[in-house]
Amino acid sequence: MKIGSLKINHPLCLAPMQDVTDQAFRLICKKLGADIVYTEFTSSEAIIRNVPRAIRKIKITDAERPIGIQIVGNNIPALTEAVRISDKFKPDIIDINCGCWTKRHALRGEGAGLLKDIPLLERIIKALVKATKTPITVKTRLGWDKNDIVILDLAQMVEQSGAKALTVHCRTRTQKYKGKADWSWLTKIKKKISIPLIGNGDVVSVEDVQAMFSTGCDGVMIGRAAVSNPWIFQQARHFMKTAENMPPPGLPEKIKLCIEHLKLSVKYRGETEGVIIFRKFYSGYLRGFSGVAKLRGELMLFKQTAPIIKKLEELI
Repeated sequence: MKIGSLKINHPLCLAPMQDVTDQAFRLICKKLGADIVYTEFTSSEAIIRNVPRAIRKIKITDAERPIGIQIVGNNIPALTEAVRISDKFKPDIIDINCGCWTKRHALRGEGAGLLKDIPLLERIIKALVKATKTPITVKTRLGWDKNDIVILDLAQMVEQSGAKALTVHCRTRTQKYKGKADWSWLTKIKKKISIPLIGNGDVVSVEDVQAMFSTGCDGVMIGRAAVSNPWIFQQARHFMKTAENMPPPGLPEKIKLCIEHLKLSVKYRGETEGVIIFRKFYSGYLRGFSGVAKLRGELMLFKQTAPIIKKLEELI
């Protein structure tokens, strides 16, 4: 797959996820085999107003490359300026969010809301392609609802407007994360475009990764499954090469990575915020071991790193 100067064979990508794919988690997933990672989606309006939280989201390091900055918005001047600011951090990709289904974004005409105004989306893509030398890509859904699936025409428009790749979450906006993602659309989309196509939605196992590649897409993007199992990138690559499953990580390995991730979170966000934001990851790292519920309840009470690490090391 080729996006700008990037050339990666069958890349495994970490999906942009709000309050999840911060720098700490991106570094963990890169360590475990993610080929391309993405920042949390960030409001173009917040970027141009220099909101500290937004600027922190788009700050990237060389250790994360290749990496894409994902931006959400629907105002062309604001998006253009946000791209200019993002370029200062030298991302490998700048991605336009056309898939966020939440009311906060979609009902304001941004994210998946752009699927209700394709002419505006076309103008946005063309404006951003003109504004930067960084490859512009698009992440979207099939359409607004089952009666308004626009992805085939949309895919062609995205390519014709100058975007260098297209990622498709194979659900509609109204589905949110409900129902089953319909991967059959990936084969149809691939026949309509020549730019790289990355599939997304319901990829929860190594078998799913291989099955999605069999649709003809060029890359596979993994989201929620990576939160509970960041090893999925490593496991999927091994499975694709050998047709064999890697042994699952044992408790010592899980605890070691959990502690490493926690320390990165604190380094990135500061002690209290880093500990609190990390709480969502305990279930994934500790899943499958006895007494997890009780331990997780205890860990949730701490706001300092030291007692958490002590509790985790006691497990081993």
